[in-house]
Amino acid sequence: MIKKFGSLKENYNLKDYNTYKIDSICKYFIVVNDVEKLRKLIKYLKDNKIKYFVIGNGSNVILPPYYAGIVIKLDFKKVIYHETIVEVESSYMLNKLAYETALIGLKGLEWASGIPGTIGGSTINNAGCYGSEIFDNIIKVDILSDSQFITLNKKDINYSYRYTSLKDNNIIIIKVYFELEKNNKEELLSLIKERNEKRINTQPLKYPSAGSVFQNPTGDYAGRLIEEAGLKGKIIGGAKISDKHANFIINYNKASSEDIIKLINLIKDTIYIKYNIKLILEQEIVL
Repeated sequence: MIKKFGSLKENYNLKDYNTYKIDSICKYFIVVNDVEKLRKLIKYLKDNKIKYFVIGNGSNVILPPYYAGIVIKLDFKKVIYHETIVEVESSYMLNKLAYETALIGLKGLEWASGIPGTIGGSTINNAGCYGSEIFDNIIKVDILSDSQFITLNKKDINYSYRYTSLKDNNIIIIKVYFELEKNNKEELLSLIKERNEKRINTQPLKYPSAGSVFQNPTGDYAGRLIEEAGLKGKIIGGAKISDKHANFIINYNKASSEDIIKLINLIKDTIYIKYNIKLILEQEIVL
């Protein structure tokens, strides 16, 4: 029944669909490239109480060893330009869009050239860096909610640092609309080059990871606290707190999700005991 909605595989390893490169087997994996088929699939899954999870680029998730449900991978990658308004479907990569818009002299997403997430996942989590965030330039989003297609204007969505109200509801983003501004192409590309070089020098890109593990506390940096607490380089199983950036956990040697979660809990407990600060996890643990 499910296979009529897309390309279906059974007992599928999601190692290539999460940036931690963890072995994670799901009962079913389906790629959907049609919005109407997606709507019917979600309705079918809900009607039959079948567990499901929508995965983007897997750049902000910690997957379990086994997922007893269906993992949905969207294949919606169309981009349409209307002067400074850009319509982007949810499977498109944010870092790719950041470079392409800079290349034609559109300012607003150049800060995201190093973020390996999809438009949909980045929007739900209000991804950001260098003092900018994706909602700075969003004007509206098309979503699938309760088997209905809805357009939400920016004012209809609550958002803040690494949070949107979209996370609190069981919704799927279909398309995002950005309003950018015309700017000098060379300046934008120069800024991208500068920040990419900084990223290479400060982040442990040689090992699989899912980016920043914790949100930065107000007025401070999670990485600084973790390093000051003496946790840099700590290893549990195959997972390690990076020597290069303490707010990164890397897959150092065939890590499992359990190894990563144990390190996360160690960091949270240590920082709370030492500084009375409750670090907030930025990554999502999928159960």
